[in-house]
Amino acid sequence: MNAIQKKIIIAPLNWGLGHASRCVPIINALLKNNFTPIIASDGVALSFLKQEFPALESLELPSYNISYGKNLKIKLLFQVPRVFKAIKEERKIINNFLLKNKEIVGVISDNRFGVRSNLVHSIYLTHQINVLSGKTTFLTSYFHQKIIKKFDECWVPDNDNSEFSGKLSSTKKDINLKFIGVLSRFKKEELAKNIDVLVIISGPEPNRTFLENKLISEFKNDKRTIVFVLGKLENQPKKWTSENTTFYNYLLSNQLQDLINSSKIVVCRSGYSSIMDLAILDKKVFFIPTENQPEQEYLAQFLEEKKYAPFSSLKDFCKEDLSKLENYKGLDIKGKEVNLPLFSSLFAK
Repeated sequence: MNAIQKKIIIAPLNWGLGHASRCVPIINALLKNNFTPIIASDGVALSFLKQEFPALESLELPSYNISYGKNLKIKLLFQVPRVFKAIKEERKIINNFLLKNKEIVGVISDNRFGVRSNLVHSIYLTHQINVLSGKTTFLTSYFHQKIIKKFDECWVPDNDNSEFSGKLSSTKKDINLKFIGVLSRFKKEELAKNIDVLVIISGPEPNRTFLENKLISEFKNDKRTIVFVLGKLENQPKKWTSENTTFYNYLLSNQLQDLINSSKIVVCRSGYSSIMDLAILDKKVFFIPTENQPEQEYLAQFLEEKKYAPFSSLKDFCKEDLSKLENYKGLDIKGKEVNLPLFSSLFAK
């Protein structure tokens, strides 16, 4: 008789595509180790992973519907009741799903607070142990770490010296952290560098559209070979050209990997998943952090101080700023590999 296939729920937060994209290598590792992943999320994150892994079972979870504006703290404060309601609902959905599916042996939550259960081994994936919020950082970090402690362990996608996440993942608190190395869905390949500037647009609205409009205007009539990936997940990938610029609405992992490997310069947000992807691919990058998002603003400043990459605010950016890249060494993992725990022992049941 064949052994029952062990299943593991993997559930990224729907916040742009960063959380979903960094779950891709974990899903691939689970498949390689003879586990069957079940994708659980909502919105574009769920759609993205379903397109990447069409054969896998999926579970739709309640949406947190987090949005942000100029006064981030006040805006988030008003959203707390709705978010906590979604967390409570997703916890109930997960527990009911586990009770009906005895072959599930674990859950991996990427920043989804309610995706955990006492019934199986529960892992929390985050690079942001400390949640930056200005004068209230101590408070937001305290509550986040309190949530992390409810999980069996916490995986941090970075090297053990917090090389790319800095103070976001630095803590002396005992919350069962495991630094698993830089996590990316991509692999470096030596391809001809026939793209002068690759612009990758990402993030939730309306900031995604602000970035798109600004950069399309800035690179208009540029004589170099410019490629835009707009981060607009639609039913089908689309491609079109205008003068020297090529546009894609979105790309799946293999196609985007080829474009990045073929580019001389990348312009993108300083989201942590983008940082890990570009470090794996050893790229020169110019960052434009999302305004009023303290995590991205900190990461851009942190990496500039380490002389990895320059950055600019969106309103101050001009294409001439790319000349600054000559004075920066670019992102590189220096041969370090991801070190995922041994799944067979971790999810023994």
